[in-house]
Amino acid sequence: MKKSEKEKERIENLLSLIPGKAPSVLDIGAREGYISTRLADFFDSVTALDLEKPDIAHDHVTCVRGDATSLDFPDGSFHTVFCSEVLEHIPPDLLRKACDEIRRVAREYIIIGVPYKQDLRVGRTTCYTCGKKNPPWGHVNVFDKPRILSLFPGIFCETIRFHGENTEYTNFLSALLMDLAGNPYGDYSQLEPCIHCGNRLKPPPERNLPQKVCTRLAVSITRMQSGFIRRHPIWMNILFRKGA
Repeated sequence: MKKSEKEKERIENLLSLIPGKAPSVLDIGAREGYISTRLADFFDSVTALDLEKPDIAHDHVTCVRGDATSLDFPDGSFHTVFCSEVLEHIPPDLLRKACDEIRRVAREYIIIGVPYKQDLRVGRTTCYTCGKKNPPWGHVNVFDKPRILSLFPGIFCETIRFHGENTEYTNFLSALLMDLAGNPYGDYSQLEPCIHCGNRLKPPPERNLPQKVCTRLAVSITRMQSGFIRRHPIWMNILFRKGA
């Protein structure tokens, strides 16, 4: 999958947290392998893990199938564990278990990348199979500094870096009106399925007149509040160190 320039910049921000050359790293949520192959520049061996076994052709990358909430590796198996764009997708009741597993298999360092204070009402979708509302891109967890630190107790937070900038916040009324309008502005081409029924999202049907009115009102109200919203980072990237 081709990365946009903004996405490449975000990944470079994450990679800059790597302390130096090291023997091994576990890349959780490897997907198509862009980050895994970049990690091979810093680590002698890279284990690329995803729910479906990745297909990455690289001499220093080993692909495995696995689940972040139950990692099939002994304690301290990897010098570093790298986990970006994953924790926001973990079901809330399993989030702490996933973080405990990451901490367990890491020997020295953990690098985490998550959205920062994301408003999950912005860009949400309606599943036209089951009729339920979905957060954007299947994100079900929201993170700020206190929350991410609480998920990794007992280890030292060495660095936190923020990346990107936006003012994407909505409000209760605008979000309600968008729901009534069928959430026409969500990204229905996203790869993530409905978090409720598991089906791929279908493009919304043509809006009727009341839905168009709701959309216009929602956009107008959001614009009125935009002048009072402070810009905030989009991403939060963290380096944890397990050693003393």
